[in-house]
Amino acid sequence: MEFGIFHSGHILTQENDEAQAKLEHTRLMDEVEIGVTGDKVGFKYSWFTEHHFLEEYSHVSASEVILSYLAGRTERIHLGSGIWNLTPPVNPPARTAERVAMLDHVSEGRFEWGVGRGSSSTEYQGFGIPDSDTTKAMADEVLPQVLEMMKPGRYSYDGECFSMPERMVLPKPYTLPHPPIWMACGSPATFEKAGKMGVGALCFAMGSPSKLRPLIETYKEAVADCDNPIGGYVNNNVAAVSRLFCFEDGDRAREVAANAGSGYYQSLVFKWLDSVVKPEGVPTWPEILPEPTPDEIRKAVELGVLVAGTPDECAVGVQQYVDAGADQIIFGLLNNNVPLEIVQESAETFGAHVIPNFDKNPVHSTTLQREEQLG
Repeated sequence: MEFGIFHSGHILTQENDEAQAKLEHTRLMDEVEIGVTGDKVGFKYSWFTEHHFLEEYSHVSASEVILSYLAGRTERIHLGSGIWNLTPPVNPPARTAERVAMLDHVSEGRFEWGVGRGSSSTEYQGFGIPDSDTTKAMADEVLPQVLEMMKPGRYSYDGECFSMPERMVLPKPYTLPHPPIWMACGSPATFEKAGKMGVGALCFAMGSPSKLRPLIETYKEAVADCDNPIGGYVNNNVAAVSRLFCFEDGDRAREVAANAGSGYYQSLVFKWLDSVVKPEGVPTWPEILPEPTPDEIRKAVELGVLVAGTPDECAVGVQQYVDAGADQIIFGLLNNNVPLEIVQESAETFGAHVIPNFDKNPVHSTTLQREEQLG
């Protein structure tokens, strides 16, 4: 099992524009600092989302900028796009190929390329795309073409959603033939699709490890039969998203978790991401989910929805993801209202006492797989 950090730039609305701008800057810098902390304490991946127009939920709109900055502040951690939008109105395909290669170079091979088609009508309609079916068709057409652009030689294309005359797309990637590819997955169909394509699954489905198990099994069955990956090699990986509160004092961990603002954050998920199926009982915005009680926190920990407690208790939570078949857990460390220094303490405690018991290989899984397949 490997471990990552999910960075989204979650920010609460302030009383005036000046306070809002100050908090926005502080939170973006906090995301960098927790990435630096993760690099030092054993986390292997740092995933930055790309969202547009989603107030409070996520203020990271140009993740290639912050990823480049973090590359210069870190040494070992891999830097991932979780995800970059493939639709041409949002990101022209040639620009995507250029940015993948540039980040691959400045990080000296530490970039992980996560892709998707967007998760909110607020976003894709803001770029003039009419509906989600159009984003699917665009993403399906664009991904193989971006991979073609990364190959040696010149490139041209005349397609349905974009065209370009013959050009040399530069630079070519540092990692040959290209960085590891991941795809955002939330339904059985997308897990199967990712497996058939031979790309990693960034699991953004909600639920306990036991509920994720069938989705992971669907992926693993499909990827086992993948003998013609869309890229130059198979990235056999499933990364699941969770939350982490790890302290020497388990009661303190659960208290911090209960007061982290998770009810409000989850309400923002359902406010903005209309591709996410809203479970029964979730209120309609502006009504929000209540904050969890201590008993609800304990229940969430038992189910594995939340990894919280002492290092030993957190290890039990991690084991549930291992048993479900996941290869990586990505923790949204700052997707809450907990101060940076407390989040850093949690990450440091987890890194010192839990990570070494699960991740015993210093080489990243994606690197190992590429080297084993390509030599």
